[in-house]
Amino acid sequence: MAEPLIRVAAVTRTFGAFTAVDDASLTVEPGEVVGLLGANGAGKTTLIRMVLGLLPPTSGAVSLFGEWPSRATRARLGYVPQGLGLWDDLTVEENLAFVGGAYGAGPIPVPDGLAPIAGRLAGGIGLGRQRQVAFAAALGHAPELLVLDEPTSGVDPLSRARLWDAIRDAADEGVGVLVTTHYMQEAQQCDRLVLMSGGRVAASGTEADIIGSTRAIAVRTERWQDAFGALDAAGIMVMLAGAHVRAVDATESEVGEALAGIDADMVSVGATLEEAMVARERARSA
Repeated sequence: MAEPLIRVAAVTRTFGAFTAVDDASLTVEPGEVVGLLGANGAGKTTLIRMVLGLLPPTSGAVSLFGEWPSRATRARLGYVPQGLGLWDDLTVEENLAFVGGAYGAGPIPVPDGLAPIAGRLAGGIGLGRQRQVAFAAALGHAPELLVLDEPTSGVDPLSRARLWDAIRDAADEGVGVLVTTHYMQEAQQCDRLVLMSGGRVAASGTEADIIGSTRAIAVRTERWQDAFGALDAAGIMVMLAGAHVRAVDATESEVGEALAGIDADMVSVGATLEEAMVARERARSA
């Protein structure tokens, strides 16, 4: 079998007494989109920096294209960091030309959708446009792998959808993608998910694998605020879907006891991805 584009094997990274990543493993194959999920501080960005070779692991092994991360392997990937990596005092066109030159690919053409702002300074355009420029820069040298750290954070839903179209198009052409996101709708577009919690890989696999057997009790009542408060006071994990209350990882008897005196209908349903992730995080912290 061919070597994965990314292989992370039992990697740990410590900073003094603090362990940011603890015995984490993952792979990314050509043509697949792997979503790296977890709360802030879960270790996602630290793991990505080790994948890129920007941080050495304290223990364990990381490989890119079957080799230790190096300048040569990084030349085969496109990277969009959280800070986007653009130069505010260069125009859109100059940013793309600089990145293309750094990769030895020549100036990257300005995409048609960005042509009207090609001469504007990158620091003077909106965040959604900046992210489009960063994507164009990451894709401009025809990489075999994309590493995207919160690539759609802070942009409107339409811009997010367009950027995800670009991600899926790249994967359809055989590019492997490792992407972090806080948006559950985006996570659902990934082929495989890796959930991190407290620096460790808490779960991995498809959305169905992550959810597993986690269930929720959908509570329908006109007194939804009272229901929410009663469940929370009983120590039951409770979430809202609009004005509907959902008790996660609890039995009907537990929910019924907590809702004593509140007229409500209860239905056992499968948990959502977000609910399953929160339940795992809560179990880890207990």
